[in-house]
Amino acid sequence: MYLVTGATGSLGRRVVRVLRDRSQPVRGFVRLTSNYGELEERGAEVFIGDLRRDRDIEKATQGVRYVISTHGANARSTNPDEIDYRANIDLIDSAKAAGVEHFVFISVLGADRGYQDSPVFKAKREVEKYLEKSGLNYTILRPSGFASDLIPFAEKFRQTGIYLTLSDLKNRSSTVSTEDLAQIAVTATTLEAAKNKIFPVGGPEILTRDEIPRIFGRIFNREPIIINPPLFLFDSIRTTLGFVNPELQKALGTLRVLLADEFYCTTEEIDTLETTFDIKLERLEDYLRRNLGF
Repeated sequence: MYLVTGATGSLGRRVVRVLRDRSQPVRGFVRLTSNYGELEERGAEVFIGDLRRDRDIEKATQGVRYVISTHGANARSTNPDEIDYRANIDLIDSAKAAGVEHFVFISVLGADRGYQDSPVFKAKREVEKYLEKSGLNYTILRPSGFASDLIPFAEKFRQTGIYLTLSDLKNRSSTVSTEDLAQIAVTATTLEAAKNKIFPVGGPEILTRDEIPRIFGRIFNREPIIINPPLFLFDSIRTTLGFVNPELQKALGTLRVLLADEFYCTTEEIDTLETTFDIKLERLEDYLRRNLGF
């Protein structure tokens, strides 16, 4: 039995699809308010609970051989301590007590860079360290970004031809196909070469941020209008918010990191990933065309 947390999220539901396509039994940890119809249709066991309650986590891990932790707070969340840190610590402890054979943790590329302004990056790194010392067999995956996160931006571009970003347009990224990441996460549970290893995970190309709207332009056959306000405007707004909502100001530190820095895998890291997991990673443009119906 596999336990997948965040099973209705953009990555989690794809992990469940991979597992069911491989005829593996899977238990999806979901909230009552989430849309878990697809999980039931695919024959997954649905466990309704709250990751902030250790008793729910203990129940969910009973009879489980493998855990894939895909849940996480978003870049604007004000409670990463509860979701990204404490829930994963409790999940690791419960997995160990239940005799889980392998634990896959979805972290983030750059978790080890010491971003003190980002609660999410700090939480992910502390969980990594805890997992490494837990005695569990583990694989830590550090994705550079989910390609599925770009779908809403592409849909807006389809309607307006406008691409708005606060990022430095020359910053580089290597966004990974969310389906590829799901395949890697599932394969890691039983792959000896992935045991007790950390893998940066990205797509096969290193793209500058201004190449993304150009990809959109090719897909929709229209010239992109790029709006790129300076990052100091974001900083000014964040500082102002701090006077009325200090917690939100802190939470926006993660978004600040994502906007200001580069997140890409080297060619050598991608070669290692493809060789280890026997996978040919999908280019971003191919991913977008497939998911946008082109």
